[in-house]
Amino acid sequence: MDALTWFRKQAEAADADLLREMISTSAGTLMSAKANALCEAGYGEGTPERVNSRNGYAPAPRASGRRR
Repeated sequence: MDALTWFRKQAEAADADLLREMISTSAGTLMSAKANALCEAGYGEGTPERVNSRNGYAPAPRASGRRR
């Protein structure tokens, strides 16, 4: 039995929660790998050359001085 046939058989027998978890894990792994490549560092790693932030935080621009 080849890998694709095995996977199809497992997918047919699996419940929706398992499939949802598998897709979520796969998507998260792919997105993390892409972020690592774009940032040129892994999650939580810092280098002096980096100017971007991997945790999604960026300082908000200051207001124009006017308060509401």
